[in-house]
Amino acid sequence: MSSLQESSTSYLFGGNAPYVEELYEAYLDNPGSVPDNWRTYFDQLQHMPAVDGNESTRDQAHAPVVESFAQRARSNGFLPRAADTDLAVASKQVHVQSIIAAYRFLGARWADLDPLQRTERPAIPELEPSFYGLTEADMDKVYSATNTYFTTAEHMTLRQIVKALRDTYCRSIGVEFMHITDPVIKRWIQQRLESTQATPSFTVDQKKHILDRLTAAEGLERYLHTKYVGQKRFSLEGGESFIASMDELIQHAGTRGIQEIVIGMAHRGRLNVLVNTLGKMPKDLFAEFEGKHNDDSLAAGDVKYHKGFSSDVTTRGGPVHLSLAFNPSHLEIVNPVVEGSARARQERRGMEGGKEVLPVLVHGDAAFIGQGVVMETLNLAQTRGYGTGGTVHLVINNQIGFTTSDPRDTRSTLYCTDVVKMIEAPVFHVNGDDPEAVVFATQMAMDFRAEFGKDVVVDIVCFRKLGHNEQDTPALTQPLMYKRIGQHPGTRKLYADKLVTQGVLTEGEGDEFVKNFRAAMDEGRHTVDPVLTNYKNKYAVDWSPFLNRKWTDVGDTAMPLAELKRLGERITTVPEDFKVHPIVEKVLNDRRAMARGELNLDWGMGEHLAFASLVSSGYPVRLTGQDSGRGTFTHRHAVLHDQKRERWDAGVYVPLQNVSEAQAPFRVIDSLLSEEAVMGFEYGYSAAEPNTLVCWEGQFGDFANGAQVVIDQFISSGEAKWGRQSGLVLMLPHGYEGQGPEHSSGRIERFLQLCADNNMQVVQPTTAAQIFHVLRRQMIRQFRKPLIIMTPKALLRNKAASSPLSDLTSGGFQTLIGETDETLDASKVKRLVLCSGKVYYDLMASRTERAATDVAIARVEQLYPFPHKMVAAEMKKYPGLTDVIWCQDEPQNQGPWFYVQHHLYENMTTGQKLGYAGRAASASPAVGYYAKHQEQLKALLDQAFGKMKGVFLTK
Repeated sequence: MSSLQESSTSYLFGGNAPYVEELYEAYLDNPGSVPDNWRTYFDQLQHMPAVDGNESTRDQAHAPVVESFAQRARSNGFLPRAADTDLAVASKQVHVQSIIAAYRFLGARWADLDPLQRTERPAIPELEPSFYGLTEADMDKVYSATNTYFTTAEHMTLRQIVKALRDTYCRSIGVEFMHITDPVIKRWIQQRLESTQATPSFTVDQKKHILDRLTAAEGLERYLHTKYVGQKRFSLEGGESFIASMDELIQHAGTRGIQEIVIGMAHRGRLNVLVNTLGKMPKDLFAEFEGKHNDDSLAAGDVKYHKGFSSDVTTRGGPVHLSLAFNPSHLEIVNPVVEGSARARQERRGMEGGKEVLPVLVHGDAAFIGQGVVMETLNLAQTRGYGTGGTVHLVINNQIGFTTSDPRDTRSTLYCTDVVKMIEAPVFHVNGDDPEAVVFATQMAMDFRAEFGKDVVVDIVCFRKLGHNEQDTPALTQPLMYKRIGQHPGTRKLYADKLVTQGVLTEGEGDEFVKNFRAAMDEGRHTVDPVLTNYKNKYAVDWSPFLNRKWTDVGDTAMPLAELKRLGERITTVPEDFKVHPIVEKVLNDRRAMARGELNLDWGMGEHLAFASLVSSGYPVRLTGQDSGRGTFTHRHAVLHDQKRERWDAGVYVPLQNVSEAQAPFRVIDSLLSEEAVMGFEYGYSAAEPNTLVCWEGQFGDFANGAQVVIDQFISSGEAKWGRQSGLVLMLPHGYEGQGPEHSSGRIERFLQLCADNNMQVVQPTTAAQIFHVLRRQMIRQFRKPLIIMTPKALLRNKAASSPLSDLTSGGFQTLIGETDETLDASKVKRLVLCSGKVYYDLMASRTERAATDVAIARVEQLYPFPHKMVAAEMKKYPGLTDVIWCQDEPQNQGPWFYVQHHLYENMTTGQKLGYAGRAASASPAVGYYAKHQEQLKALLDQAFGKMKGVFLTK
């Protein structure tokens, strides 16, 4: 008999069966966790022909494998026929094990989750003992319970086991966690649920506190409903348990060492959170309902259900700072913004930041499953550059979107939370009419995040008493649903009645809660006790130095020559045993020559010196984007790779992290393939950290299309609406190179259309010195506005666009670069051609070819804010000027033309004419044929230097 046969005959029968089953379950989770002889045995079982002749594999379901375990062993001669009696007992034990596994996998399907009770419990045979051939006669027989946490005893009757399973997994909480591959996490959840049978044990005071929070949630909505009839507020009625959940989340987070919580949520219940969670004064909210505003500094302002808020509250673990992010009506778009803000706050705190700052995201059910930015943000969760140590997600699950409640119209999944399975997050579905279960699930979620540093979801299944807004009549399309809602007494009343039944409250005592809250509303008092008014957070950022600043207040961006040379040496030095690629070696050699002044600086070197000078001066730099480490056009090489490395996670060197001993951090991140979430993340980061240069780079400029919501709702208008400043830099490669309609244009016209109120800066630098100065300017001057840089493609290596080292030692960023040909006779100039970007170099070459000595050329390097004084001064240089031409590569209906024409007109003098030289209007950004591209380029150059075909404006 082999050793395998010996092990099977000595263990696989009678009372040892539970031990073997537990070993097998451990093997399925992790083969390396069992002894070698058992692993060998199980491996062989996995690949033996099954009883029906089919090959068995590790991919099959757990229950069938366990069920056939004994049968396989016997069929293959591992057990003598004399063991039949023991096998019968072992077989039933295996069936019991299968029932336990089934409830862990499927129990949520039978959970009592819907307060409206609109659907019957589905038929799930796997949750019935009869499915496994177990009868009533088996219910009171004793079986092993060693792999459960229901009791400390080793055995339970089948009846006890089934009852414990249903109490744990099929009452007010339904948990999905068996999709998680980590066995440690699965067992942690099993232990927490099964040891309590998912039943909380709260004290009298705790139960009264829960009722108090429900009363506050309901009371505010009813107060507003009667006082401000018909006004939009996106009521929380039907989901009041959410406020109890938020309250417990904050309190429990405090005991877990959390000191800051960053919250993101859309409209539903937002006003309730502002008053009953963050402690906004009710009288201030009432003033907003009455159309008043108390902030004249905002250029536009925003509606009350978009506004953010910050406060400090006391918790069981000490003070906690709360920040509710501002959010537009694009619902889930706030998700990455919150994650970026949380990451900035965490990094500010150092190594323990992830344990002290918690991001919390509140979702609506339809938006959570319906909007792509949710998936993009979830995909950031465990990455190195964007992880925040786990996010707690709370879903206010109204079971309805805008007007539809049929899941066939809102999603293609069973649950609205199924999207989180992509990152193996556990989901706690909980009935909103059981506020104690909601609080219990919230505690577990917070503990899970603290234990594992991963995302977790609490799905509060509730309903929406009113319409999408208070002017909507949902019964028009959902009569059956709203008939049930109309009959529902409300979660607060149900819970108050329950506490009376339990003897926690006396008759009528629940009504006193309502009266007390109403009195607080009438007096406009705080409903959160206590809100701290004098707490000082040592990690808070002081934004006051950046307020009320003008864009013309430019700091000194030049650098001493000696320091530039030192930095140049540091960023071109690699460790002795580090072998770079031959192409990179040439780049480094050229950069060494540039640092010594032997070669002019190219774009990559100008950018590198800007980054190096900033980190050396104490300004952190964070640069993210797809392929940003190398650079899309292989121009950057900020991250060097050892060509002889043998492991993917080793052999990387970042020179910009080694420029000075006490330098600030430099981080460059090759982002995942997302624009919307990553740009939103970087906006959130920059809005929380003004002293870091935060850059998002598109592989091509039109990649910003995928993040247009972030640009429209946050970057361009966040300060006007909410007073939120950001110094985020967008770097968008832009240039017409004849490569087709995709990726030619960074859509500069879209940014210019959004420009107003000095809200951001749009520049198109054309030299290495210009990128050096504009990046340094962004941090050195105390002025924080988004900076949109249309970066070049062909100019990255164009020698004409290079700069001598001396251009970095004096001057600064030039908003306009005037005529550079000193031999040009200004008195003979009749035409001034203004342009922006790469086309300047085409114009220069064409002027030389044509010997057009009566044409001057100037570059507008900053398009917004427009440099009026510089343009006016350039025009005044030429006393005989008659024609002003704007020349651009882009089609006439795109590019800067429609934006700049009135600015140019303002600076012209009487008799001067304004004309356009460029491509005709086009539905596409560029043509797809190189030959046609060249024809168009020739034509626009002919327009720039030839006779004006039409006069657009005459002064």
